[in-house]
Parts: sequence; structure tokens; C-alpha cells
Amino acid sequence: MDVTGFPDDLVQTQAAWNATYQALAAPHLRDTAALRRRLLLLSVRLWWHPYWETVPSVPAARTELRQLARARRAVRAA
Repeated sequence: MDVTGFPDDLVQTQAAWNATYQALAAPHLRDTAALRRRLLLLSVRLWWHPYWETVPSVPAARTELRQLARARRAVRAA
């Protein structure tokens, strides 16, 4: 699958999901309700994005999207 085939909004949503998940994993958080709500909202947006109707192998594409979002974050951090 071509990594440039993902819509920008889908990649951004995955990156936001990753960041929110990381924030929830941080130790000693007191109020996690807002982060959990945001994670749920982002999960719904990812799961029901219209892009998934256009790919032949959705599980493989979802995996590739997660890897792409993580790789872009690593490049920005470097």
C-alpha cells in the first residue's frame, strides 16, 4: 500500500490519537476523564473514516497508518 495514499485528516487523527494515548499513559495523572473522552472521540473518527471503504485490506491499512503516524512523530522529535 502506498503511504501517500492516506488522507491528511486521517493521518492527523491517528497522530492525535497516539498523542492522547501517550498522555493517558503518563504516571500520576489525576483527572483523566477529558483524555479518555478525547481518545474515544478520536477512536470513532478513525474507525468510521470513509477512507476505509476504498481499501482492499483494512487491517493491513490500519497497521500501516499507525506505523506512519509513529514514524512522522519520530522524525519531528529528532
